[in-house]
Amino acid sequence: MSEPYLPPRKGSIKNPLRIAVLISGSGSGLLALLNHQQSNQSPHITKLIISDNINAGGLRYGEDFGIPAVAISLPDSVSKIEQRIMHENLIHDKLMNYDIELVVLSGYMRILTSTFVSKWKGRLINIHPSLLPKYPGAHAHRDALADGANMTGCTVHLVDEGVDTGEIIAQEEVEILDGDTIEELQERVKKIEHQLYPKVLDTFCSKGV
Repeated sequence: MSEPYLPPRKGSIKNPLRIAVLISGSGSGLLALLNHQQSNQSPHITKLIISDNINAGGLRYGEDFGIPAVAISLPDSVSKIEQRIMHENLIHDKLMNYDIELVVLSGYMRILTSTFVSKWKGRLINIHPSLLPKYPGAHAHRDALADGANMTGCTVHLVDEGVDTGEIIAQEEVEILDGDTIEELQERVKKIEHQLYPKVLDTFCSKGV
């Protein structure tokens, strides 16, 4: 049986929600969020950056912005599922150590187990580069182009036990142009993501329970 969503408390400018951002790569979305938080009075504040990739370029923003940034690599294990659970336990412990109240996935490429999701459901949010429920998974731009679609976009959603199946919070459309490559489409969608995600987080964190 699926666990219910349990949202975080209401954040405010005086008492912002403590968030952790999980990344796997360059962290362009993380940078957009950090710049937004610096230049606006915000009901959320980034207190921790975690990557599953020790070489993730986005980890450098921890030093740039004075935020703890850690790489938590997959531990050695014979069993893949045991490895995933051990990895997520390490992440969960780090989140608890920093009193994190909301987990923000920003280009985090690992699928989380239902065990981890159940601990954070309602306090675990993601942005996906398509207009869900269309084109879930890791190859949204490729799938949209292969489908001959003339419109795609991005979706901010709560994370549930499925893959990109959680409750949709907000979406924004991006037109697919004739001759678009995956890389060209990805860049245009990213620009919209970087505008949409921080604004949606402002609204989401201001509501609370």
